[in-house]
Parts: sequence; structure tokens; C-alpha cells
Amino acid sequence: MATEPGAERHPQWERVEAVIRSSIAWADDKDLALLYDSLVPDARLFLFHPDDESTIAGFPAFQEMAERVFLNPAFRATGFCIRELRIDFSQAGDVAWFSARLDDHGEWDGRPIGWENARWTGVLVQQAGQWKIIQMHFSLPTG
Repeated sequence: MATEPGAERHPQWERVEAVIRSSIAWADDKDLALLYDSLVPDARLFLFHPDDESTIAGFPAFQEMAERVFLNPAFRATGFCIRELRIDFSQAGDVAWFSARLDDHGEWDGRPIGWENARWTGVLVQQAGQWKIIQMHFSLPTG
């Protein structure tokens, strides 16, 4: 495990971390190019959200949602924090998976929205030398 204290990090750790961070940080400036560049742009993309209605299969469905929701003037990102990030790599080095805790805050029409302490996992694949997220899962703690 490249993220254990005192362990040597995988040579691609920082590149994968940057993609993971970009998949959230893009919202600060509504930089869709940064967001889209962090994702596999095809039907394999899958996002499993805490509620079934928000689960997304395929890049076109994700793109439609992102433009409808996040580019809406009512939406404004107000900050995020990624904690306890763990990243591991396949033996071949072309697949990485991660887990983290995520606080993701925003506003909709000036009212606070977002997640606190969400469990966030995902898988990235390396394509043509670029790391791309192919799958993410979010869940919220109960109780």
C-alpha cells in the first residue's frame, strides 16, 4: 500500500491524486474541461450515488447532468476537503483505486447544500498515458 506511513509511494501516486482532486476542484471555477478530462469519456463511466435517482451510467448521461445542474446559475461551490485518501495500484500499474472521506459544500439559490464526511471510492484506468476515473461510489454515514 503506497499510502501507509513510512511506505514508499507508487511513482504515479501524485498523478492519480491530481485527477481525483480535479474531479471535485473543477467546481470552484466551473471548469468543465478540467472535470471532463478527469473522467473516462465513454459508456464505461459509472457513478453510484447515495440515492438511486442520482446514479449515473455513461459519460453522455454524466455530461448532461453536469451541465444541467452544476452550470446552473443557482449552483455555487463553496469548498471541499478530501481526507484519509488511500490509493493503491494494480501490479501492472495501469489501474488504481482509491478511498477517502469527502466534505463537499455548495449553495443552491444561496442555501447550503452538500455532503459531510461522505465515503468516496473509485477506480482509475490509465489510457494513452493519462489517468481517468472510470467508476466512483459515494455513500453517506448513518446514525
